[in-house]
Amino acid sequence: MTIRVLIADDQAMVRAGFAMILAAEDDIDVVAEAADGVYAVELAERHRPDVVLMDIRMPRMDGLEALRRLTRPGTVNPPKVVVVTTFDDDEYVQRALTEGASGFLLKDSGPALLVEAIRAAASGEALVSPAITVRLLRQLNSTAAPSRKPHTALSARESDLVRLVARGLTNAEIAAELTISVGTVKTHLGNVQTKLSARNRVEIAAWAWESGLVDGQR
Repeated sequence: MTIRVLIADDQAMVRAGFAMILAAEDDIDVVAEAADGVYAVELAERHRPDVVLMDIRMPRMDGLEALRRLTRPGTVNPPKVVVVTTFDDDEYVQRALTEGASGFLLKDSGPALLVEAIRAAASGEALVSPAITVRLLRQLNSTAAPSRKPHTALSARESDLVRLVARGLTNAEIAAELTISVGTVKTHLGNVQTKLSARNRVEIAAWAWESGLVDGQR
């Protein structure tokens, strides 16, 4: 299956670079490019991409507002949005945790990670650059209000899995770490999302840091 991608970034060179990298992949097709948030939302509604690579700082409408509009409740088959950022965007990425982002990527992460992030998002997973995961969620943990309690207590295995999600591991990496199948990882993730009322693994990671689970505080 071909993954349809929309690139939203106000820098023409960044869009061209991403498009060139993705053009080399047989299973990825860039269907549109947008230089601002307003146009990104319009093109997403027109072309119905599977994944949107979304910059944060853009004219007319920033990437966070565009993300919120694309993933708002009630939207039928919303695209998966991978936020593309730089280290000085920490505050913005923290806000995106609650807006339904399916992943975070640094602009200088390299071609392999870019492609992997798109494939992960398209398959219902999320790739978060490990450096972003640790840096941002540690900050979130130090400033956030007490975390919400799960509807049902997490099992020991689910807690182990959540810790690994919070450190930015992919499903395949988690499966190897816990010596279980990828299918079992997905089943556990689904159960955890239900218990936490989390929309995606990014919100699961945020909860883990907020609750102190990552550092073994609970």
